[in-house]
Amino acid sequence: MATVRPECVILVGLPGAGKTTFARAAYPEHVQISKDALPGSSNKQARQDALLRRSLAAGRSVIVDNTNVTPAERAAVIAIAREFAARVVGRYIEASTREAVSRNERRSGRAKVPKVAIFTCAKRLVPPALEEGFDEIQTVRTPDGWID
Repeated sequence: MATVRPECVILVGLPGAGKTTFARAAYPEHVQISKDALPGSSNKQARQDALLRRSLAAGRSVIVDNTNVTPAERAAVIAIAREFAARVVGRYIEASTREAVSRNERRSGRAKVPKVAIFTCAKRLVPPALEEGFDEIQTVRTPDGWID
């Protein structure tokens, strides 16, 4: 019996682009990993990496739901995925800063980020490229009514 190769989906996009809503709708069976979901503020990167390794070691597919706006941020996730021979998939959730700000305005509580966070991410954003180690990349535009 052949073993199923786990998949590591890496979301890329601005805060408010629709990443979390897309992740829940498109990948409900994947383990959802997000630094935002890790309580406390100490060493979220190490905690995320450990959760990613644990999930992939168990043969579970994962979706990494962070902004992941630079190749350097994505490189760590890609390296871990490759340790477990996982298929690495990029989903670029494309949204303008105007769209992201508008969606963010509809958020409440801790989900709402300062506008400066959106503009800071936008300045740093480098769309994903196959050369980074992805097996597949797809650009996704989420419906305007979605709130991330």
